[in-house]
Amino acid sequence: MDNGDKNNYFNENNEIKPTDYNKTVYVERYNRHRGPNKRRGLFSYFLVALIAALIGGLISAYIAPTYLYGNIIPVPEIYQGNGGNNQQINITTKDDITAVTAVAKKAMESVVGITTVQTVDYFFWGPRKEQGVGSGVIVDSKGYILTNSHVVADGEADRITVLFANGTKKEGRVLWNDPALDLAIVKVNATNLPVADLGNSDNLQVGELAVAIGNPLGLEFQRTVTSGVISGLNRTIRVDANNVIEDLIQTDASINPGNSGGPLLNSNGEVIGINTAKIQSAEGLGFAIPINTAKPIIEQVIEKGRFKTVYIGIAAVEVEKYESALGIDLKADEGVIIIEVSPNSPADYAGIRPGDIVTKLNGEKVISMNHLRRMLYEYRPGDKATLEIVRNGKTMEVEITFRESPDNY
Repeated sequence: MDNGDKNNYFNENNEIKPTDYNKTVYVERYNRHRGPNKRRGLFSYFLVALIAALIGGLISAYIAPTYLYGNIIPVPEIYQGNGGNNQQINITTKDDITAVTAVAKKAMESVVGITTVQTVDYFFWGPRKEQGVGSGVIVDSKGYILTNSHVVADGEADRITVLFANGTKKEGRVLWNDPALDLAIVKVNATNLPVADLGNSDNLQVGELAVAIGNPLGLEFQRTVTSGVISGLNRTIRVDANNVIEDLIQTDASINPGNSGGPLLNSNGEVIGINTAKIQSAEGLGFAIPINTAKPIIEQVIEKGRFKTVYIGIAAVEVEKYESALGIDLKADEGVIIIEVSPNSPADYAGIRPGDIVTKLNGEKVISMNHLRRMLYEYRPGDKATLEIVRNGKTMEVEITFRESPDNY
């Protein structure tokens, strides 16, 4: 420091002048007080910070709330329960079980295992006995069980055995089945069986809970519970070359071979669908038939011992298949072309002719014959409907009155 600088800082008595540089001098003196040549290591700073944090945490978490707040210093708002706009959420647990556990607990006893023996005739090796396994759900205490048609070999099984939750077995027989719907009703000789509650599949929403119960991969894993959500509604899948199933429920709950015929349940433990298929090339893509499709069938089978659909009285084939087989172009993009009309049938009385193309039933598009058969489940004998047909390239409507299908139809 030269004399010029010294005169700026000191008076004639060699004392520090009261100037704005005092703060700078204080800092410099503070540094000199620690010693100009000593430096602390990083560990020292870390250790000091750690001890300070521990002491601060102890004071704020225990000492302050216990001894200081309300005695020496005011209680902060956060401890008074009115901390600003924060909304307090209270969860009251009435039972220490999850929703999935509750659903399984409610529905488990109504789920059955189904094993079948079927004779299959192989061309080169002759007839062979084959075993099948699936699931079902009890829908009436007097022994009525709902399952898939394919579980009971589409009604062709030689023997059907039903295994109940208590370990007992009963022989079953098919009262009704329809491969187009992939549904069947099996009857066993039993009473006072535990019955599943049937829900309303029309009220389903994507994202809600779905629980599947069944026998994946055989009876060794019987009554396996899997859960997921409703992933989609009104899905359509092709199960084989000749059958497309529509209006299905899609779920990511695991559905494996053997789960077929078992129930898909909602959060109330109600059956909302019957598990039917899984996309083998992807995970989390299972499908179930809506329970509302089966309800009128169940009611009639229990009441009358059988179920009869109404019928139109036609033999028909899909437009696309007809065009492909004959190499022609029909004047319709979709629908079914009528090959034959049964005498004295509803179609005959309505004036429908071979060569007509049925495109709609009461305003709903007709995609295939299986689709048309499924649509007929919504009607009863005596009901009227409007068929939209294409005849000689012109679109027209005809009214038809349905009748119960005959025994030989």
